[in-house]
Amino acid sequence: MDNYEYGKLLKELESKQQNIEKILNPKILQEKINEISSKEQDSSFWADAKNAANLQKEKKIYIRQLEKYNTATKALNDAKELFELANDDEELLESLFEEADNLNQTIKNAEIEVMLNDKLDSNNAIFTITPGAGGTESQDWASMLYRMYLRWAERRGFKVELLDYQEGDEAGIKDASFIIKGENAYGYAKAENGVHRLVRISPFDSNAKRHTSFTSVSVIPEIEDDIEIQIEEKDLRIDTYRASGAGGQHVNKTESAIRITHLPTGIVVQCQNDRSQHKNKASALKMLKAKLYERERLKKEEETNIDEKSEIGWGYQIRSYVLAPHQQIKDLRSNIAYSNVSAILDGDIDEILEGVLVYNSTKES
Repeated sequence: MDNYEYGKLLKELESKQQNIEKILNPKILQEKINEISSKEQDSSFWADAKNAANLQKEKKIYIRQLEKYNTATKALNDAKELFELANDDEELLESLFEEADNLNQTIKNAEIEVMLNDKLDSNNAIFTITPGAGGTESQDWASMLYRMYLRWAERRGFKVELLDYQEGDEAGIKDASFIIKGENAYGYAKAENGVHRLVRISPFDSNAKRHTSFTSVSVIPEIEDDIEIQIEEKDLRIDTYRASGAGGQHVNKTESAIRITHLPTGIVVQCQNDRSQHKNKASALKMLKAKLYERERLKKEEETNIDEKSEIGWGYQIRSYVLAPHQQIKDLRSNIAYSNVSAILDGDIDEILEGVLVYNSTKES
């Protein structure tokens, strides 16, 4: 990098920062924070626990947005000031050039914060992974995606709560449901909602032929308990069965696993992670409530219903993972291709997720 390139970068980042400031409006953010802080000083504020919790959640989001904006603004202003002072100071210039990537990432972090502006983006994310037709091939692909998301959660310091896990007959998984808990988990993870296509030389084919496999990933936000969703007992069919797969001594000994079918919509949820049938039922109802809420939300937005997925195949694909003859992963929305295949399958997917966020924000603007 030379002086001209660095100067050009600063102008680009300054333009981005001005756009971030216009959207976030830090002055209004601070006023909202101050207003909630003032209400917290009133003893009557805590009388309504539901309202207090909602306002505190809002305040936390405002503070986070303002902190990222302030961090980005300070970093950019410092860089501009030092660049103006540098002149022919080679050591200072070299130091600035070395920090260019970090500066770029700092601005990008603030930019992403602006894009995660839906009220549900800050919620936890409920994943359901379902292999398509193809038996062992697709079930193995489903387990690869399951591992990728667990590694992604680990990289970001998120927590994972397993709800349901059914092993495949020979390899892989037949189905898995879990919650990823962390800051903006759903805001990032919603980009994974859709069909994932894998092309590879099959490890299960003695003739070493190329196979194409599909797996569906459903991602919905975990919703708060105070959101009212009407679920009538008469609309539910509740089945119990013996848990399978990893689960300790209780596996195949007690019918602790729960499957709930919502008859009016056909939505099916299940949970077998806990020894307690009561706890499994509570988790399954939480999943059902979230799916019904998301269904209604998408209806209002006149978008495709997430629970009426097309056949898991050549339909709604969001990403292709090609492992043979060459190696490349391509997101079919952002149209960006990635060559770091091993790292991505090991959970390094932030760049892909951010690429989709940027694409969606450009499409909406």
